[in-house]
Amino acid sequence: MDWHSWHDMYDDPGSPMARRLKNVQAQIRAVLNDSPSGQIRIVSLCAGQGRDLLEVLVDHPRALDVHALLVELDPRNTLLIQKQADDLGLDKLQVVTGDASLTDHYVDLSPAHLVLLCGLFGNIVDEDIKRSIDICSQLCRTSGTVIWTRHRLSPDKVPVICEWFEQRGFDRVWVSATDPDFGVGAHRFTGRSLPLIPGEKIFDFIGYEALRVTDPSQNPSDRQSDLPEV
Repeated sequence: MDWHSWHDMYDDPGSPMARRLKNVQAQIRAVLNDSPSGQIRIVSLCAGQGRDLLEVLVDHPRALDVHALLVELDPRNTLLIQKQADDLGLDKLQVVTGDASLTDHYVDLSPAHLVLLCGLFGNIVDEDIKRSIDICSQLCRTSGTVIWTRHRLSPDKVPVICEWFEQRGFDRVWVSATDPDFGVGAHRFTGRSLPLIPGEKIFDFIGYEALRVTDPSQNPSDRQSDLPEV
C-alpha cells in the first residue's frame, strides 16, 4: 500500500474519506473549544498527512496553544506535515518519522488532552485494538478525549469498540450516525491516568489488505466497497 497516494481520496469532497475527515475535524474542534486556558497537548498515532488536525488549526483561535506530536512512518507524509506546520507558524508541533506503535515516542507529551487514533483500527487485529485502548489510559489525561475511526463493513465493529472503551473508563461523548462506510467516535477518559511505560509496542500494523487474507472476520460478507478499510 502506498500510504502517500492513499491520501488523494481526501481531495474528492464527496468521497467517504472526505466525509469521515469532516466528522473527525468537528470533534477535534469541539475539544479545542472546550479546553481550559493554557497548553493543549495532542498526540496523533499513524498521523498520515495530518489533515485532521492541521486543517482545524488553520483558523482556530487556540492554535498557538497546541503542543502536538504527530508520528507517521512514511517520510513523504511527514515532510508535508512539517511544511504545513511551518507555513502556519506552529512551532510547537513536533513531527516524527517512525513507528507509531512504540510508546517511547509519546513519553514527553503524555498524558495528553487529545489522542488521535484515526485510520488505525481498520488495520490491526482486535486484540491490538483492545491493547491500544488500554494504552490510552496512559496516553490520555483524566478528562482527556480519544478520537478514533473504524470502517463499518460487515462485521461492523464500531459498537463493540465503543464497549471496549467504556469498559476501560472512557465515557462516550459522540459516535457518528450509522454510515455504510465509516464510523467516528469520541470518548472521554474518566479514570486515573497512569504513567506511560516506555519501551512498549502497542500494536502490529498489518494493513487492511493483509487482514482480509489472514483474518476471515475482516472480510465484508454482505457488501462490496472500494473504500479503504481504515
